[in-house]
Amino acid sequence: VGVSTSLLYKWSQPPEASGSGSKNPLDRMINLMKAANDPQMIDWICEQAGGYFVRNPDSTEESDYDVMPATNEIVSQFSALLSEISEAAQDNAIANNESIRIRKVWNALKSFTEGFVKCCEEGDFNKMLGSK
Repeated sequence: VGVSTSLLYKWSQPPEASGSGSKNPLDRMINLMKAANDPQMIDWICEQAGGYFVRNPDSTEESDYDVMPATNEIVSQFSALLSEISEAAQDNAIANNESIRIRKVWNALKSFTEGFVKCCEEGDFNKMLGSK
């Protein structure tokens, strides 16, 4: 990392605790991200780490989120992904614009499914489970 052990220790301390903490680069990155209000920054960081960023949807936005329609939507989005892949691969090659479309459908599926799992974890489907 190229910094002293003392500085690493300070970075691990909360800034409020006895004033000994020092603002670490990750805290600065969060401030920069908020100031820039540009999601491409997070996308770039994730790409550098070998991954992709998928925002977790807020499950409270959909208070009437029902399990069966949500399950059907996941299956439908997965089917759309397979359809995109099949269509792109028909000529035994996948062009750049086709890979962009596949990525878009894949990210939508991941995001929706994460929202579904989050709703399950938060107990949004308890009424349905109790009626069995």
